[in-house]
Amino acid sequence: MTDLISDIDLCLAPFHQFGVNLGLSRIQTLLAALGSPHESVPIIHVAGTNGKGSVCAYLSSILSTAGYKVGRYTSPHLVNWNERICINNRPIPTDIAVSTLNQVIAAIDSTTPTPTQFEIVTAAMWLYFAQSQVDIAVIEVGLGGRLDATNVCNRPLATIITSISIEHWQQLGDTIAKIAGEKAGILKPNCPAIIGILPSDAVKVVSDKIAALNCPTTWVKPAVVTPKPTLVDKASLSSNSLPWVEFAGTKYPLALLGEMQLTNSAIAIATIQVLHQAGWKISDESIVTGMANTQWLGRIQWTTWLGHKLLIDGAHNPAAAIELRKYIDTVKTPISWVMGMLSTKSHREIFQALLRPGDRLYLMPVPDHSSADPAQLSDLAESICCDLDSVSVSTDLSTGLNAAMIHRNTHQPVLCGSLYLLGYFLKLSVSN
Repeated sequence: MTDLISDIDLCLAPFHQFGVNLGLSRIQTLLAALGSPHESVPIIHVAGTNGKGSVCAYLSSILSTAGYKVGRYTSPHLVNWNERICINNRPIPTDIAVSTLNQVIAAIDSTTPTPTQFEIVTAAMWLYFAQSQVDIAVIEVGLGGRLDATNVCNRPLATIITSISIEHWQQLGDTIAKIAGEKAGILKPNCPAIIGILPSDAVKVVSDKIAALNCPTTWVKPAVVTPKPTLVDKASLSSNSLPWVEFAGTKYPLALLGEMQLTNSAIAIATIQVLHQAGWKISDESIVTGMANTQWLGRIQWTTWLGHKLLIDGAHNPAAAIELRKYIDTVKTPISWVMGMLSTKSHREIFQALLRPGDRLYLMPVPDHSSADPAQLSDLAESICCDLDSVSVSTDLSTGLNAAMIHRNTHQPVLCGSLYLLGYFLKLSVSN
């Protein structure tokens, strides 16, 4: 395959048909043809059901503040493909992305099984980071862990499991224990592991894997709220308006919202402490500034729609919906939910976590994806919470948002249900 293509979407379009197909043989063959770029990139590998993106954002912000050249690989993107591959928090430029993707596509051996789209992007990530000579890369697992295309490095600097709950059960298994086994597949012999708060069934599986591999392990507990420092230096001036917390003797500000960030931030700090013990130079000042400057779009984020206050969050699975509800409970007002969900998601459990009597619900399809039918979601929502103020179906997101804003004085509008829907909203916001 040698034809050069000048657009990211056009580069990737021929590989979309191969869908999700977990396994390591195709990516290993492709990386070998590219000269094994992954072997020259020191990595932190991050798996988990929820919290992966936040942890990656914290780590890349701290490490880049400390002066390192830091690659970051996450998925899915919200607005465009470039977001998935960043160096020092800057997305890969489109011309470099296209050039790198063309190098990867040219290396495909037509006599071997064709890589999936995610494998193509993952190989491009490794190639870009290697060619850019990053000091370290923070790599988020795409799906599961054991058979994910990112799981090709034998000696990561650290491995992280943020959380485990039921999601992607079609590929990973229908029990917490089975899913835990897949995510624990990123653990490597004698390599440090940092583990978030897990269900008891997952703890047993992960503990057994850790013991078998002799991994030095930090089992993380949530950070605790602490008073803001009375004396601040230049590094922390920008963090004065933020809440401060403490984990394992390290005090830092929290820029991201939601109770789950007590655990996500503690996971990041525990990882930084592991790196520090291994000789990486990361000062307390870099931690404070890096944490204060962390940004992660679409996760319990306040923004606006046509000048009016709007809260947005993915809430694309039950565990994430529960965390959003915890934050909403601090707002203490009825909610106008503006929602669309993919057909593969746990609709009932998400509604059960979010909806309360007196709320309003505006449903619409998720554009350009396998969307759940809004009319069917409407029936389901009313069967779960019969005391909703109103339920309506819109043909598109703008119509639903505009309708929700009419009642903004009594019901706070919240957009959620799908990261893809949030990405579509962000595109609309730029154009409006």
